[in-house]
Amino acid sequence: QVQLVEFGGGLVQAGGSLRLTCAASGDVFGVEDMGWYRQGAGTQRELVARITRNGGTKYSDSVKGRFTISRDNAMNSVYLQMNSLKPEDTDVYHCYGYLLTDGRPSGGDYWGQGTRVTVSS
Repeated sequence: QVQLVEFGGGLVQAGGSLRLTCAASGDVFGVEDMGWYRQGAGTQRELVARITRNGGTKYSDSVKGRFTISRDNAMNSVYLQMNSLKPEDTDVYHCYGYLLTDGRPSGGDYWGQGTRVTVSS
């Protein structure tokens, strides 16, 4: 079974830092774009940061200069270093990956279950 598993969320005070990690597991033989999205209750999922296989990055304006996305292609993993966290960063963060798998050799969108980040003021 192909999965994206996230960990690293939690509770932190404003101004603090957290590092999210996501790893793809299962019958995965290739990973293209990976990224992080966030979604609150009753809201649409929105882009936080995205990274191509070659390291090209894109960030939402709200996190530029505070968050850094990176990846390890050998480990099929993506990371999000979140610094200078604000209460408005509170949300559920979902990992995304365009994965090439035995069941979907041409690739497809996969999502993690989400990890909650709570920033207290």
